[in-house]
Amino acid sequence: MEKITIYTNETCPYCKQIKEELNKENIEFNEKLTKDYKEDWKNISSLTGLPNVPTIYFKNNYFVPSRDFSNAQHLINILNNFEESKFSIDKQVFEKVKTLNHNINIAFGRLDKLLREIETKINKDEYKSTD
Repeated sequence: MEKITIYTNETCPYCKQIKEELNKENIEFNEKLTKDYKEDWKNISSLTGLPNVPTIYFKNNYFVPSRDFSNAQHLINILNNFEESKFSIDKQVFEKVKTLNHNINIAFGRLDKLLREIETKINKDEYKSTD
């Protein structure tokens, strides 16, 4: 496996956990402390929109906690099974935007349903209290 780069900070317990799991799996990495690579980190945070550590750089892709992986094993599975896309970056971005739009639509639909249920319950409770 190609060596990964991991952006961390010294006080992050999650960074420590991820590094320990990478070591257990014999996945080589180059650690870059955000305080020592301020300009790089500023650019990465600006690109991803998420200044979360540990951020992983692997095969020209950034993997950010919560957005791309939920725990150390999830990250390791992603790294072990990663294949570069055969599609252009424009096609990938377009499809990801469509997926994001779909997921937002689903989430707003669920929120609307929940709000309607709450509104119905409030209206029933108000009707009971005026009897």
